[in-house]
Amino acid sequence: MSRAFSYTVFIAMSVFFGCFFLFPIWSTVQVAFVSPKGGFTFDYVWEVFRNPLYREGLLNSFFIAVWSTLGCLAVSLPLARLFTRFEFPGKNILNSLVMLPMILPPFVGAIGVRAILGQAGAVNSLLMGLGLMNRDHPTDWLGNGQKVGVVIMNVLHLYPILYLNIVAALSNIDPAMEEAAANLGCKPQSRFWKITFPLIMPGIFAGGTIVFIWAFTELGVPLVFDFDRVTSVQIFNAIKDISGNPFPYALVVVMLVFTVLLYGLSKLLFERSNSGGGGRATMARETIKLPKQAAWLCVAAFIFCIGLSVIPHVGVILLSFSTDWYQTVLPESLTLAHYKHALGNDLTLTAISNSLKYASLATLLDLVLGIGVAYVTVRTTIKGRQLLDAMAMLPLAVPGLVLAFGYLAMAREGQIFHGLMLGENPLILLVIAYAVRRLPYVVRSASAGFQQVSPSLEEAAQNLGSPPLKALFKVTLPLVAPNLIAGGLLAFSFAMLEVSDSMILAQQAGHFPITKAIYALVSALGDGPYIASALGVWAMVFLAITLLGAGLILGKKLGALFRA
Repeated sequence: MSRAFSYTVFIAMSVFFGCFFLFPIWSTVQVAFVSPKGGFTFDYVWEVFRNPLYREGLLNSFFIAVWSTLGCLAVSLPLARLFTRFEFPGKNILNSLVMLPMILPPFVGAIGVRAILGQAGAVNSLLMGLGLMNRDHPTDWLGNGQKVGVVIMNVLHLYPILYLNIVAALSNIDPAMEEAAANLGCKPQSRFWKITFPLIMPGIFAGGTIVFIWAFTELGVPLVFDFDRVTSVQIFNAIKDISGNPFPYALVVVMLVFTVLLYGLSKLLFERSNSGGGGRATMARETIKLPKQAAWLCVAAFIFCIGLSVIPHVGVILLSFSTDWYQTVLPESLTLAHYKHALGNDLTLTAISNSLKYASLATLLDLVLGIGVAYVTVRTTIKGRQLLDAMAMLPLAVPGLVLAFGYLAMAREGQIFHGLMLGENPLILLVIAYAVRRLPYVVRSASAGFQQVSPSLEEAAQNLGSPPLKALFKVTLPLVAPNLIAGGLLAFSFAMLEVSDSMILAQQAGHFPITKAIYALVSALGDGPYIASALGVWAMVFLAITLLGAGLILGKKLGALFRA
């Protein structure tokens, strides 16, 4: 491919990221520091820390993020070590089932958890029936349905991200290093903490950063649990007052600073860990065949963790089939009517149509951008290609809430991108927002494909007279098609179930995507929560098929898609 074409792609990609990644962030930052007279002021940001309500929201968000990350680490590290080190029955099947929590948006799962662990939920009803709990003083297992409940939901949903990264890190460790320590008399437990653990820190930081930022900025779960004392919900609630209130922008800036500092710290530690050695394994690791009893204990550990993680899914499924489920162990009676209503309700039909439209257009845009970024990064040696790759991956580290708010800021009346709003229709903004947020999955998938296909194939086609661009489309792209399909499927499915952008940018019922419709139904009286659960089950089935397909194509490389 000609150098001129490579630079053209590089410049086009850079302009896109500048307009729709950096500029939205700048639009938010700018408003947060402009005084009523047009000068610079730090008052709004300072007020965030002085105001006890905003300060409490930040502290609660930080609490939720820290404990969610630690909880995910406590679950994923032992499981990853068992998977990479030992042989036990059903190992590969259990490894696949670990991904189950990812097939349901966490705020939808929160509906099911509330039905099971709430004060009038299934667990309390069972304990009351056994005489183990006072009916007048039921226990609230979710800590009043707020902070503890949000942490539980985050851990149950996000631990696979950390698990995938740790498994990849453990698989890349050279066994010779552990064997050398063993030959010097280092005991297995000490060997893990002194040799293995430091070497897998890059993987832990890579996955942990995503989990922390995701939990810190989570919007859907606190909304479902009616917990408004977190920064994300405070920002969401301030949208209706956005035209004349600078404090939502200041909150977004503070949230952005926290996440960027964390991302920078993790990158710094990540690079230091990489420079410390270890590299890729020079020999295959031999897994240990356990005695029968110990092997089944490993199986039990996986089943226990997976079982806990699917509690929200079970709750949502039971709710979707129930006519009434209140203060009983199981629903009193079952029905399929909610599934019919979920696909026949005016709100849900419009939402499904909107989501299909938004996600399809976003995926097409992602494929064009992803192929361009991956090609420049892998196939060329032009200066700045690593910067382009880093820019494409940064949306994983920048909260969706921040970007969504930035799109609102840059599309305000009088701004250069005001025309993107199409009146009250957020179509263009949502397509761009979905595309930017899910681009990393396509870039990583496409990059893996380009790395696997030898450039000599393109060169041979060019030597036979094929123009460079034709050689790319006729030779290379068909060979990397499976990777593009995998990345496209993930981008499409996660765009269909995107929460932050949908909640912020879609303000009218006629433009609601699926996730905003589910939230509207959860808040509705009557059959609303049951119809929302049925719609959630449809989404669950759809995402399960997508993840299964992507996993079969990408295999162990699936974990790299969740690494900033």
